Amino acid sequence: MRYAILGSTQALRGDGEPVALAGGRLRALLTALALRPGRVVGADVLIDEVWDGEPPAGATGALQALVGRLRRALGHDAVGSVGGGYRLEAARDDVDLYRFERLAEEGAQALAEGDPVKAAGLLGDALALWRGPALADLPDRGTAAVRSEALRLDAHRQRLTAELALGRAGQVLPELAELAAEHPLDEPLRALHIRALRAAGRTAEALTAYEAVRRDLADQLGADPGDELRRLHAELLHPAPAAPSDRAGEGDHGPRSRPGATGTPPARSHAHARAHTPVPGADSAHGAPAGWTYDRTPAGGAAVADQDRGRTAGGRGPVECGLGNARARLTSFVGRESDLAAVRQDLAQGRLVTITGPGGTGKTRLSQEAGDLVAGRWADGVWYAELAPVSDPRTLPEAVISSLGLRETLLHSGGAAGAAIAAETGPRDAARQLADYCSSRELLLVLDNCEHVIDAAATLTESLLANCPGLSVLATSREPLGVPGELVRPLDPLPDPTALRLLADRGAAARPGFSVDDDPVACAELCRRLDGLPLAIELAAARLRSLSPRQLADRLDDRFRLLTGGSRTLLPRQQTLRAVVDWSWDLLDPAERVLLRRLAVFRGGCTLDAVEAVCADPVSGGESGDGTPAGSAASAAERIASPDAAALLASLVDKSLVLAEQGADGSRYRMLETIAEYSAERLDESGERDRVARRHLTYFREYVRTADPKLRGRGQLVWFERLEREQENLRAALRRAVDTADEQEALMLVIGCAWFWEVRNHVSERKYWPAVVAALGPNPFQEPPSLVPVERGVLDDPPPLDGERLLEARRYVRVIELAAHDEETDWWSDGDISATGLALIETYPPHLPQSARQPGITRPFGAFFAGDFTRLHELMDETVESCRTFGRTWELAYSLQLRAKVNNDVSERMDAALADISESRELFQQLGDEWGTAETMSAEAEAAGNMGDWHRAIECCREGIELARKMGAHQHVPVVTVRLGDALASVGEVVEGERVMREGIADAERFGSAADGAAFFGKVQLANLLNRLERVPEARELIERTIQDTRASGSPIPGFVVGMLNGMKGYLMGRAGEPAAGLALLAEGVTELSGHPLAEVITPRLAIVISPGVVELLVLLAESEPGVKPERLTRAAKLLSAHDRLRPLAIAPLEARHIDRTRRRLRELLGEDGYAAAYAAGDGLGVAEAVALMREAN
Repeated sequence: MRYAILGSTQALRGDGEPVALAGGRLRALLTALALRPGRVVGADVLIDEVWDGEPPAGATGALQALVGRLRRALGHDAVGSVGGGYRLEAARDDVDLYRFERLAEEGAQALAEGDPVKAAGLLGDALALWRGPALADLPDRGTAAVRSEALRLDAHRQRLTAELALGRAGQVLPELAELAAEHPLDEPLRALHIRALRAAGRTAEALTAYEAVRRDLADQLGADPGDELRRLHAELLHPAPAAPSDRAGEGDHGPRSRPGATGTPPARSHAHARAHTPVPGADSAHGAPAGWTYDRTPAGGAAVADQDRGRTAGGRGPVECGLGNARARLTSFVGRESDLAAVRQDLAQGRLVTITGPGGTGKTRLSQEAGDLVAGRWADGVWYAELAPVSDPRTLPEAVISSLGLRETLLHSGGAAGAAIAAETGPRDAARQLADYCSSRELLLVLDNCEHVIDAAATLTESLLANCPGLSVLATSREPLGVPGELVRPLDPLPDPTALRLLADRGAAARPGFSVDDDPVACAELCRRLDGLPLAIELAAARLRSLSPRQLADRLDDRFRLLTGGSRTLLPRQQTLRAVVDWSWDLLDPAERVLLRRLAVFRGGCTLDAVEAVCADPVSGGESGDGTPAGSAASAAERIASPDAAALLASLVDKSLVLAEQGADGSRYRMLETIAEYSAERLDESGERDRVARRHLTYFREYVRTADPKLRGRGQLVWFERLEREQENLRAALRRAVDTADEQEALMLVIGCAWFWEVRNHVSERKYWPAVVAALGPNPFQEPPSLVPVERGVLDDPPPLDGERLLEARRYVRVIELAAHDEETDWWSDGDISATGLALIETYPPHLPQSARQPGITRPFGAFFAGDFTRLHELMDETVESCRTFGRTWELAYSLQLRAKVNNDVSERMDAALADISESRELFQQLGDEWGTAETMSAEAEAAGNMGDWHRAIECCREGIELARKMGAHQHVPVVTVRLGDALASVGEVVEGERVMREGIADAERFGSAADGAAFFGKVQLANLLNRLERVPEARELIERTIQDTRASGSPIPGFVVGMLNGMKGYLMGRAGEPAAGLALLAEGVTELSGHPLAEVITPRLAIVISPGVVELLVLLAESEPGVKPERLTRAAKLLSAHDRLRPLAIAPLEARHIDRTRRRLRELLGEDGYAAAYAAGDGLGVAEAVALMREAN
């Protein structure tokens, strides 16, 4: 949860969705707490701040009620009660105010260290957190708000300083003018405004602004301007002459040293070169008449540094102008701060930098911004050559000359010699002419869009760099040039926050009043599904004139029809999303096109092995993985040999159509969603989708067959991670198998994924796919079992499966389906499930080899399905012995730890449980199965706690939690965490125990239905702890909220849960002052529990454990109603006697003290003789009699 108090107070969930906070008082309370995250705020302080010094009658109660409302809105654990106050359980960075302060401080530091790019980004992010006045919902905002507003203004100053350092004077002038008007006496701010006017070449306005601030200071303060303003005024009146290469406001100053220079000046100075050699102009494609030159050196030799290149329509500019042909941009530049800094650094380190990336990522715009930023390094300027219009690679040198305006310059200023040179038309002559010109100059040449003339661009670039030591080249391309010394700078799509900023900016331009805050979910979906591609986002923004963000997002499956109508001034290939991708497709050779379209069958990426198996064609005369003849491909030109797949894939990576990401298993390849959708269309057009999809299904069926046994031994974590990465591919393979009704393939995929789903908490898969796949065939448990030995497991061989193994597969999937719903209902209440449980028991008698592997080892669960718990221990014993007989080591270890957990609930079997735990752990460790080892640690922790060895329980819990987290088995952690908290409290570490318990509950709730049992267990345990700490109202609130949440879930509630909750609620009601009503509800809970089929396994022990609660309520009732019948107190003493004798579990010290207090009060009520007689009368009671006494207690 995150909290926003810079504006109207909000609480935001992890997905950014705001929590409903109804009422000003509620928001005021949250504001007061969020001002002090993680700190206890006294009740008196909160009352004063929420009610603004005018507290209501019963203010403490009113505050408690308000806190209760806040907890219901945020979650109970969000606000803690400590002593006489409350604490918002949040870190400082969870509150936007303190996140703003951190970002602002980091931005100021970056500025001080000379990194204005980083500073501008950090400070911009900090200021973006403000949505209105600080602490807007506090009745008296006070000094805290004043301090925050002052920090905000300071952050504005720092950010604007950084923007000026980046040469963005024109862009920030409107904001500076507005801030200067709001804060007329803020001298540093007014000085910034004046500096920006000067940097923009508006010296006269800068002087006027100085006079205005001087007048304001004199009129309002009777003071003169400070030192900074006076110095600035002097500079305006007496500007120092600028060196020819100096450029006001640029991020880099001074001409660039030629690589390899030793300090000896060149034979001809740059000033001399400019005086005697024509300077490139800018052709009409860059906004100036052909033949114009941009040499701004006046007769006196001093450069005019502060001159506008033009003013923007979208907020950027004027751009400071010097040598070069940069055009003013018409839109703002959003984000890319780190990319801009990286390109700047690259240009400082190498002479050739190539920005690569898919079409539409903004390579051109980044190159333009980078050119502006570093222009001061090159004495002869930055020159842009747009290569997209070049259709013949042989004319590339001439196109560059034309872009530079060199040909027109020669014609206008070179006389007959110039005309003769200009008349040369051959590519070699043009290349030589270009090299001759650049050889004596220092300039940055930007070659934009090289991909379609890549070879010619590489040849020309290498030649120019070799012959022109003062030249550097910045290229943009969808693949690297491949020239020695090239620094490649891949440009990724925009990250989500920046993509949203771009959508907000362009959307507001297309539709005034548009804000991403109006539908943040749809806007985020748009940006994500458009892969953060700036061009795609801009095309989508244009559609906002007629469609809402939600309408756009819902139509993105047809994105190529939808996203058309870009700016008419753009190149045709940039006016629609399809045209952008068509451009890349047309540059591919036939084999690359085949591979790209076949890659569309993958979901979520793929490995090289998968590409070779799925996308390559089988050798001639063989058979493909889909069973089709090898020669069935459309044509020889479209065939891909497996050895060629890697090279073709590398080529697609180089061309920015496939992304390569390094991981633990080497490279993984994926396409952006836009490219994938385009490729899928091409795959459909080719007519080979079915064939390629079949290969995909076959490959991933074999993949899970290979993976399944490796999930149960050394190296298992590697395979769990591999399956995690292939989740989307596995879903796609399953979907195809189900859609084509290929039952056997679907069965094998589900069985191969089942253990992965179970351990890694993939609840939706574990519930959905087994049910869908089971429906493809008949119910295997409806026919009598054949009881013949089945020697090989379902996954031991690929399909087709023979009759018995097909039945085994169907049974296995049916059991997985039932087990996935193990916490949603009382299985035995469903006749079909009960019948399946009985059939499972009958199908796998222990003499058959299949009883010692899956699904046979689930035979004991048949007792749960059938509700026949009397056979549970017998079935567990038979399964363990079957695994021993048939030598199934992992299955034996698994069955032993299951039996230990069942035996943990029976006091007479505790020694056997410990023996099983020890053997199971030894076997799991021999196998190298860390998941199994974690489970045995959990089982031992429970056993140790039951026996009162709390310190050993703590050790086991911690080790088990560490192993489970390492394995990614996170849904197994919450119940062990709660048990750890209980053990900590039992050794006196009460505060830490409570914190750990709450952590376990929070984890359980985060993991959802897979951990519902853990959440329930945790809340009951926490309520017990709170009760023992005499925090009865909190315990009662927790249980009542748990009951409400359970009912609101809409899922069937097992009777065992109902009995537990009712019993606990009744007990806490009694302790809170309603002993009669509480006792009635507690007795009702005992009745529900004792009548439950699980009573044979759990409830007898549980009834004895909760009997002191019944005794305490009987005592409370007697104390509150002096006329209570004495037999009730006699019954209480009998129950206490039975508890002391029959309780199988160790009693924690806190609970023992609580029971002793009840015992003393009961003695006082009955008298020593009466108590002794009644206690003795209970000596012969068994569990059943004790349960009967509790049911009759009210």
